[in-house]
Amino acid sequence: MKVFGKNVFNELRDNVKTIKKVYLAKNFNDKEIIKFIQDNKIQYSTMDIKKMDGMVEGKHQGIIIIIDEYEYCDYKGMFNDNVVVMLDHLEDPHNFGAIIRTCEAAGIKSIIIPKDRSVSVTSTVMKTSAGALEHVDIAMVNNLVNVIDEFKDNGFFVYAADMDGTNYNKVNYADKVLLVIGSEGNGVGRLVKKNCDEILAIPQFGHVNSLNASVAAAILIYGIVNK
Repeated sequence: MKVFGKNVFNELRDNVKTIKKVYLAKNFNDKEIIKFIQDNKIQYSTMDIKKMDGMVEGKHQGIIIIIDEYEYCDYKGMFNDNVVVMLDHLEDPHNFGAIIRTCEAAGIKSIIIPKDRSVSVTSTVMKTSAGALEHVDIAMVNNLVNVIDEFKDNGFFVYAADMDGTNYNKVNYADKVLLVIGSEGNGVGRLVKKNCDEILAIPQFGHVNSLNASVAAAILIYGIVNK
């Protein structure tokens, strides 16, 4: 996987074994990063910055890092958590990265995504998460409904975000929560919603009838953790 940027590289320092190679622009002048690369004997090479522009989409700041592909975890290890977030076919990597960042800030360390028709962990997600991905576990599963049932069997109460629900501020949340956030365009799927225990709504008083998925997730996440 190709990731890029100085902040991303600095977040990878604690997990240096995942770094396979680094490409640096010929005029790259961050002495601290260069020294770290050399001290840790990380393979690197210099490259014309125009060629680097064609390797990734986004501002790479003169550094591109080749790392291992992201390793997803087993969702069953999340049964011991108090709050788990499930994303129902989210598609925008920027929303995904922002949700990862919010989860980490709120002390939530577990997120579940479906295998098909969903965003996965990419370089854009890693960059948008601003380092939070290193501290959050992501599980990729085949069937969200089946996983929801397993969480219920392990003592979780399942909430889904939707406009036609109970005001999230008026809910007495359970001790163990699985929060389902829907996709940007379609929200939570019909079958997933049917298998949830309660629907949460965020009151809106303006002319816009929906919130960005990552914004809605942040509001609900903090509503739950601050119960």
